[in-house]
Amino acid sequence: MNELIRTSRALSKAVGRLRFRDPITHVYNPLEYARASHERYLASYGDKTKEVLLLGMNPGPFGMAQTGIPFGDVSSVREWLGIEEPVGKPTNEHPKRPVDGFGCPRSEVSGSRLWGWAKERFGAPEQFFSRFFIANYCPLVFLEASGKNRTPDKLPASERTELETACDQALRHTVQHLQPQHVIGIGAWAERRAQFALRGENVHIARVLHPSPASPKANRGWAEQAEQDFIRAGIELDVTSP
Repeated sequence: MNELIRTSRALSKAVGRLRFRDPITHVYNPLEYARASHERYLASYGDKTKEVLLLGMNPGPFGMAQTGIPFGDVSSVREWLGIEEPVGKPTNEHPKRPVDGFGCPRSEVSGSRLWGWAKERFGAPEQFFSRFFIANYCPLVFLEASGKNRTPDKLPASERTELETACDQALRHTVQHLQPQHVIGIGAWAERRAQFALRGENVHIARVLHPSPASPKANRGWAEQAEQDFIRAGIELDVTSP
């Protein structure tokens, strides 16, 4: 079994035991109901060492929550990554945030920006994944009664502790498997979690601007700004092989 798949299944089991209080009313775990597509992604693109691991926060409701792929905008996953597998339903589905899998009609803007940049810069996915891999730190989606998405950094400390313990361990295993030179947080929070979880690991940690449309800065040409962040982190983008 692919080591990343082993890590994913262990993480899914660990976080599946956790419980969260109000205002969280629904928790989605795409490592369970979208396991087929997630594990195909890991098997297809996570089988070799990487130069750079890009680390997101947690699934978006129209991205990984639908497809099982980090930043998994449906069209990007289907058309560029070449992945489309059956997706089930979360145990307790929010009526305002249905999981339609690859039938989801909405675009995940962060994902379309990130994967769109990878396609534009590297062409074929094999060129991108020869050096890069994208993962999320936390695999869970947290929803409030209104359907509002709540990010894991907004959870109370008492609920974050066990969650972060499981996610830290999974991140360490991922890094030990992929052996990247760089771990790049997509946003400041992911960078901070990497710094904590990977203390003692021989890896350079930095961050790039998050592509979220909620960020006014990201809306002013995200790709160009992210490329400057990569350059500042010492990552040469014009090289296409390790």
